[in-house]
Amino acid sequence: MKLAIFDIDGTLVRGSSERLFWRYLLVRGKQGPQQIFAFLLFMLRYLPIGGIHTPRKNKAYLTGLPVDEVERLAREFVDEKLMQRLYEPAVARLKQHLQRGDVVVLLSGTLYPIARALADRLGVTYVCATLISQRNGVFLAQPPEMHPYDAAKLNIVTRLAREHGFELADVVAYGDSKRDLFLLSAVGEPVAVRPDAQLLRVALARDWEIIAEPAKESALLR
Repeated sequence: MKLAIFDIDGTLVRGSSERLFWRYLLVRGKQGPQQIFAFLLFMLRYLPIGGIHTPRKNKAYLTGLPVDEVERLAREFVDEKLMQRLYEPAVARLKQHLQRGDVVVLLSGTLYPIARALADRLGVTYVCATLISQRNGVFLAQPPEMHPYDAAKLNIVTRLAREHGFELADVVAYGDSKRDLFLLSAVGEPVAVRPDAQLLRVALARDWEIIAEPAKESALLR
């Protein structure tokens, strides 16, 4: 039995699920002056502290929105938009892990409601994604309580492995970006899925498994 970790954006899904969800909210009239002001204020307040990572942690566009409504919209978004953008080779690998009885986890910096809805559609039990602070059933304009990104992913997987009785050598991890290198370099079976140029170079140098369209792989190597 293995612990199989799957990134979402760029790995299971083509593109950024959160950007698509923001547009989904915009079209449905869920982005007004309160959300825009909160988003800009978050940048001004936290940019001196968080630096270049601040935009990724800025979820203040959810400020004031009811949690249950966002969760409902996330489920509708996954059904209507995200399922059409699945990268089938990665999904097929996920299904293989499930069939073998492996412990499968979706680990992503996208919003938890999106990741949870996608996991439910794929038959996955465990999800670790970005958790937004909330009070009285509405989202707050604060830094995320948890944000799986960059080196934080390795810390989370180390904890998950311990909780489920695995060593890191028993972990299979799937990622698409140089930001996944902390995690991929530490596990027993790293898999680069549609990798960016930097991850592809590392994967080739270290003889990692690569799942990608041949045309893309050739283009990245130029």
